[in-house]
Amino acid sequence: MNKFATASIFATMALTARVPLIKKDLSKAALADYREKLANNEYQMLSGSEINVKDYMNTQYMANVNVGTPAQTFTVIPDTGSSNLWIYSSTCTAIPCLYHKTYDNTKSSTYVKNGEAFDITYGSGSIQGSVSEDVVDFGDAEAKKFGFGEVTAVSGAAFYASDMEGILGLAYGSISVDKLPTFVDSDQETDKSFSFYLHANPEKSHITMPGHDQDSNDEFQFHDVIEQRYWSLKLNSISVGDNKIDASSYKAVIDSGTSVLVGPNTLVAPMIKDIPQEPDCSTIDSLPNITFTIDETDYELTPQDYILKITSGGDTECVRGIMGSDFPAGFDYFILGDTLIRKYPAYFDKNNNRVGFLRQ
Repeated sequence: MNKFATASIFATMALTARVPLIKKDLSKAALADYREKLANNEYQMLSGSEINVKDYMNTQYMANVNVGTPAQTFTVIPDTGSSNLWIYSSTCTAIPCLYHKTYDNTKSSTYVKNGEAFDITYGSGSIQGSVSEDVVDFGDAEAKKFGFGEVTAVSGAAFYASDMEGILGLAYGSISVDKLPTFVDSDQETDKSFSFYLHANPEKSHITMPGHDQDSNDEFQFHDVIEQRYWSLKLNSISVGDNKIDASSYKAVIDSGTSVLVGPNTLVAPMIKDIPQEPDCSTIDSLPNITFTIDETDYELTPQDYILKITSGGDTECVRGIMGSDFPAGFDYFILGDTLIRKYPAYFDKNNNRVGFLRQ
């Protein structure tokens, strides 16, 4: 059993900076497409440079990162489920590059050519390009001569539909494409930690890097990372109402790059058997609470947490934000995305390889 503890939010830490998050509305069509592909097992899991379970069409939260001298600013997805930074290149001629901001290395005095191939295949498309090196700033954290993907070719619906201009990976270096050092490992900060505070009100959503906010009397409940690839924690069980499901052979992945809850059908099927895919919004209070037990600590989600309300054309519909797939043998993960982080702000502490949650 993993050890876990609480720590005061007033613990001595380095100066921190808040990075505002930009929240976009979820699309019912994008969620339906993601659910269908998962159900049809169209997403192959992590293998080499393939991270095919990811589908950034349903990602809600983005932030700005600065690259080069003078700084060129890009809106990226801060993603604790991947480990690389990539942005579109000014030499890219793919359609998404024509209406997104692109990085022009000829305008940066700190650019260094690397040239190594940089390719990632996702479930919703692929990117190709090469590695470049430049100064990168995110909040108050800065990494000099940082290796990232300068993308020159892109395919897939997610890149056409999304507002993102790149991805900033915040997971462990063991899953980094080309084994490039991660931003957190490379920045000048001695404190290698950061925290996510997600809210329905976009003006209150932010990342704190390094460290965590210090303006609250709340405490974090910490859990040790048990596998240093993703931010993987020991998942013991899942309870739906009074029905308890053994999940002790799975890891809980805390993933800011996924908006919903995604798990293997062996766990998801009994979870959702009494929860409609599109419940009547006026009756969601009658649906059961869902509790994820990590180590020995319960994290409860109410229907208001896991049922997504999507408004389009003045009409609001409710959609179940829980999806399942027949994961292959060895992919023993349950992905806990923004649905969990929104209720329980998360502190990712790489100094001590642990994740803490605010139990408000």
